[in-house]
Amino acid sequence: MLRIIDRYLLRELAQSFAAVTVILLLITVGSTVADLLNRIARGRAPADLLFALIGLRTVDGLTVLLPLAIFLGVLMAYGRLWRDSEMAVLAASGLDVRGLIRPLLWLAGPAMLALGLVSFWLAPASVRLADRLLDDANRSMIVAGLEPGKFVSLPGSDGVIYVGAMSDDGQHFERLFVTTERGDEEDGSRRIDVITAPSGHMYRDADGEGRYLALMDGFRVEGRIGVDDFRLMRFQRNDVKLPSGDASEGGGERAKRSAPTAELWRSDDLVQRAELHWRLASPMSALVLTLLALPLARSNPREPRYARLLIAVLCYFIYANAIVLGRAWMTSGKLAPAVGFWWIYLAVVAIAALLLWRGQQLRRPRGARSAA
Repeated sequence: MLRIIDRYLLRELAQSFAAVTVILLLITVGSTVADLLNRIARGRAPADLLFALIGLRTVDGLTVLLPLAIFLGVLMAYGRLWRDSEMAVLAASGLDVRGLIRPLLWLAGPAMLALGLVSFWLAPASVRLADRLLDDANRSMIVAGLEPGKFVSLPGSDGVIYVGAMSDDGQHFERLFVTTERGDEEDGSRRIDVITAPSGHMYRDADGEGRYLALMDGFRVEGRIGVDDFRLMRFQRNDVKLPSGDASEGGGERAKRSAPTAELWRSDDLVQRAELHWRLASPMSALVLTLLALPLARSNPREPRYARLLIAVLCYFIYANAIVLGRAWMTSGKLAPAVGFWWIYLAVVAIAALLLWRGQQLRRPRGARSAA
């Protein structure tokens, strides 16, 4: 059974954790919406998948968001108790460090279980589903910003494309018109290409990145602007490349990172072994950062309100960068997968224990120091 003081501290921790989680969720969702709207405007994602992609990306972001929320929640809750001198009253009543750690474990324990579920199963599944939705949508010309009966500028080039009619799935079209302009490197003049085709379809190349329009039984006119030097050609098939999607990460490596956890356990690939430790880092970070937040929350009533918070945020960034660096070392083979991130966890726990021990030591009076 929880003691009265345990319930009080746990309630303070839970309220701070919930408040920080809501704020971080709003920030995460806002940045996700901005990124997706940018991709939709550039023809990289369909508008009808906006809310689905927001939800899937948010689930994936919980692996980073929740450990940070626990860390900041403990800092704010226990920091307030120190500033309001409630900790001094509790210490005078016989509450020691173990009494402060007990509510933390009641908070960190369920959070670790939830993060383990999200990190090992829900987050990879959401990434795979989002990639599959985008992959299916990228097979449609609608994603490229093409609409039947409307002239559309081609991104990244001086060109215009027009489609007279389009199938419901966005993969077949009729009455297409494309005009592009480009500079001639030899004489510096401008060249123009005009392509028309009665029908065609869209397809993707073998690597899944490039998108092409296959034009059937059409005509092409090309030449220099202002010069009577044009050629008319008739083709049975002509392929026109559409602007490709963002290549932030290779498709093969991304597929390795989003593989199911059971596949990661059986794999000897360095990328997947590093990904396994990356997923384990989320629940472990909830515990490690909670223990580190306890001594960092200690402050004097006359200290600035957010002085310790700034120091704690700096510690978090160092910890997070160490995790990212360890992942890069494992991926490149510089760090053995058996070592993982345990050296980081042990170092942080040792620092937290040292800070707690120093916080429990009584300071000697100044007169005693000078006499000594």
